[in-house]
Amino acid sequence: MTTLTIRFFQALDRFHAARPWDHNAHYHRWIMRQLPRRFASALDVGSGTGDLARLLAGRAASVRGLDADPEIVDRARELTPLASPVTFGVGDAPGAIAQGPYDVITCVATLHHLPFAETLSAFRHHLSPGGTLVVVGLARAQSPGDHALGVAALVMNVVMAWLKRGGRRTARPASMTAATRPATMTFAEIVDEARAVLPGARLRRRLFWRYTLVWHNR
Repeated sequence: MTTLTIRFFQALDRFHAARPWDHNAHYHRWIMRQLPRRFASALDVGSGTGDLARLLAGRAASVRGLDADPEIVDRARELTPLASPVTFGVGDAPGAIAQGPYDVITCVATLHHLPFAETLSAFRHHLSPGGTLVVVGLARAQSPGDHALGVAALVMNVVMAWLKRGGRRTARPASMTAATRPATMTFAEIVDEARAVLPGARLRRRLFWRYTLVWHNR
């Protein structure tokens, strides 16, 4: 890597550090398009500050958020109106998942923190017949396609920062304060293991270093 290239990526890092925006929240509207207009119950695993759980509550009779970080769960409770049909719990999935079944299960940027196949098996167990599972996850870049999407994401990241923030410096959103770790599984490995547990699951690479998985419990 040349000195010029290194400086370019350092400049991008400084730009994004000063103008952060939530890549996970970017997919919330897409997630909602995968779901029925109304459903009885939902579970959001890795619920963070509860942004997605509160969106789900607009369609559900009850929503349960689960996160391993007690501080961020406290923040989610503070941000959630008392009248909202959302509750939050602290615990590590898959063991801490409260007994369902749930009509909808969502999991955003969390699955790579968990035992992959075991967690998908738990999702399948807790999903109602006819229910929908939606995952937005992270994969380790390996293939040429992964790296091409990564380059495109770098460019689009700048564009989105300007569109969302007008190029202004801003504080990091509360939803981006949770601890993170890099993904270890490649997209190809994720596809193979996911379809072994969830036959018929639809998986797709996405921008901003994400992939999506949708599965219906027929």
